[in-house]
Amino acid sequence: MRLILASGTPASVAAKQATSTIPIVMGGLVADPVETGLVASLAHPGGNITGMSMMTAPLGGKRLELLKRTVPDLTRVAVFWNPPNPAYGPILKELEAAAPTLRVKLQRLEVRVPGDFEGAFEAAIRQRAGALIAPGDPLVSNRPRMVADLALKYRLPTIMDNKEFAEAGGLLSLGPDLVDSYRRAATHVDKILKGANPADLPMEQPAKLDLLVNLKTARTLGLTIPPSVLAQATQVIQ
Repeated sequence: MRLILASGTPASVAAKQATSTIPIVMGGLVADPVETGLVASLAHPGGNITGMSMMTAPLGGKRLELLKRTVPDLTRVAVFWNPPNPAYGPILKELEAAAPTLRVKLQRLEVRVPGDFEGAFEAAIRQRAGALIAPGDPLVSNRPRMVADLALKYRLPTIMDNKEFAEAGGLLSLGPDLVDSYRRAATHVDKILKGANPADLPMEQPAKLDLLVNLKTARTLGLTIPPSVLAQATQVIQ
């Protein structure tokens, strides 16, 4: 039996467009699977595709709030934006909904290839952004150290989804454990190979979220992490 394991939103969309019969398991989907049309619903996917949702869009407001609590007098936040990736529509929608309540303005920075990263940081500084959000697009999540190094170079407090970013020197990360997501996706793969119909296998959401705080980076940036943020952290990097 054939089966496709898709990594990330662009790969999942491409797989769905390529076949309506071969079962597809999404290992770690950043996009909202319903809003982007990949499945009919989380409980009943209804087609040949199922898998793991990373809840990136619903967590957007929480990531923005963490930056607001961490960076004094924050009024402008830059956001990486990769137009070809359909995940960004729901992500930006969630951020734009949360921004007025937190009294911040969002600034989109278009990045399509890794070579765009540094220019985006330069634009953020030029337009006086006080912090940056880099959503979990494979374009950036596969290069956590590159983004972390640029954030330090330009002294721009930055948050990403995956913990590898904070471990590589980034200030903050909030999101599910990607390794755990793919481990759980293997259970779906096993069930399908044993005869289960992907249409009947509910999409799964993260079992837990990890908040990592890099205190060394905070000190380099001249920031004091509030006790309320430290109290929520699942890991503090000294």
